[in-house]
Amino acid sequence: MLDFELSTSLLLCLLSLLFYFFFLFNSKSIFTSFCSSNESAEIPRSYPLIGSFLSIYANRTRLIQWTSDIVTSTSTSTFVLHRPLGRRRVFTANPSNVQHILQTHFHIYQKGEVFRAHIFDLLGDGIFSVDGENWKFQRQVASHEFNTKFLRKFVETVVATELSDRLIPIFSTAAENKTVLDLQDILQRFGFDNICKISFGHDPAYLLPSLPQEKFAVAFETAVRISGKRFRAFHPLIWKTKRLLDIGSEKQLRISVNEVREFAREKVKEKKQELVENSSLESVDLLSRFLSSGHSDVNFVTDIVISFILAGRDTTSAALTWFFWLISRHPDVENEILKEINEKSEDASFEEVKDMVYTHASLSEGMRLYPPVPIDSKEAIDDDVLPDGTVIKKGTRVAYHPYAMGRSEKLWGRDWTEFRPERWLEKRDEAAGKWSFVARDPYTYPVFQAGPRICLGKEMAFLQMKRVVSGVLRRFRVVPACEEGEEPILIAHPVSKMKGGFPVKIEERVEKDF
Repeated sequence: MLDFELSTSLLLCLLSLLFYFFFLFNSKSIFTSFCSSNESAEIPRSYPLIGSFLSIYANRTRLIQWTSDIVTSTSTSTFVLHRPLGRRRVFTANPSNVQHILQTHFHIYQKGEVFRAHIFDLLGDGIFSVDGENWKFQRQVASHEFNTKFLRKFVETVVATELSDRLIPIFSTAAENKTVLDLQDILQRFGFDNICKISFGHDPAYLLPSLPQEKFAVAFETAVRISGKRFRAFHPLIWKTKRLLDIGSEKQLRISVNEVREFAREKVKEKKQELVENSSLESVDLLSRFLSSGHSDVNFVTDIVISFILAGRDTTSAALTWFFWLISRHPDVENEILKEINEKSEDASFEEVKDMVYTHASLSEGMRLYPPVPIDSKEAIDDDVLPDGTVIKKGTRVAYHPYAMGRSEKLWGRDWTEFRPERWLEKRDEAAGKWSFVARDPYTYPVFQAGPRICLGKEMAFLQMKRVVSGVLRRFRVVPACEEGEEPILIAHPVSKMKGGFPVKIEERVEKDF
């Protein structure tokens, strides 16, 4: 059996190399007819054996935008992409389909074995890679912990400390020295420090003025990046063969995953010992709370905590990166946010920033255009039919497309291209000019998923982001350090990032800015 799999893998690798050299030695113009644009997005043609590989390859650097163009141009907001060797993937931006997948037929659409195989090395049996009773149990445990006042207070303290002791001083120094910062990198470091403190009670000190290459952070980044590349391989047998032979990126992945998991296990063991030696130790971080509540299995706790680091590591930083770029292009929005910030105390608590309605709307609008997770997919474990009539065969991966949904004229109107926080607001008090936030249907705006798997940290994420926005904009202006009119390029990594980072200059505010 192993020999058959190996020979099949080598055949697929050879086929991939043949395609590669064919493309390499032919003019780039060969792909012109396969590239998509907003003006003329068509469902790509499928050929025997290779499916729509030509179009996929031609759009490999803009798969999110390409699939968005296609799905928003179809009458049902759904299309089927034929991948090599007969594999099919369904993309949808239809709210009825999204509700069907995430809520009413949740039992049919699961993470699935394909997803699990791709991500298992890193996440193990953590909450984001399992289904069924295992998922249900972890969800109940995590839900209980996320709803405690102790954790919420701890998160508030962690964010406030990281903001005042690290982020603000780095911005002050950059403003004084007129240096250019990569804001994307800075916010990722800020997010990594926060989530490690919240999850492990461990401070990696990744956001120091020297911007160190902290070992655990680098290993985690490498593991996530290569795990993500597995999903984009011509066929899974290619990366499986590389893993079997322990070569290339799979060797890198093995080394990085070992570093991540060994570090996590050591932290679990240390925390268990601390709790044994001092039973009155205040349980604040997630790891301590899991262990104190009786969940002492090292592998179980390691898997679930690594999963939460993955979930919280880049999502809020990605949302904030795009947010700061958007408001730099919309000074009227920034001014409204500043008015709201000025009504709060300088060290605004989570309770105070909770009432920052316009800022909340601005963040929501930013994530409409640039959702942190632009595409998410499930695997059908049985035959099914979507509400729009799309036939789903067992084993098909079905992807709902938050990026495309945020750019759909059908859902947001003709002004969908505009960054307009007011679309989320209605006047509560006309005389006082007070707004109230109007949430959208989660199946039209599935940025935090929806249904049983809806993000547990949604409210906490908004509070963290508003705390950062308040702390930064009160003192600084964030000015893009790029050519006028130049726009960042979105890449999925697997969250929405800016290709090449986000270079900015930091300017101290003066009184008249308020």
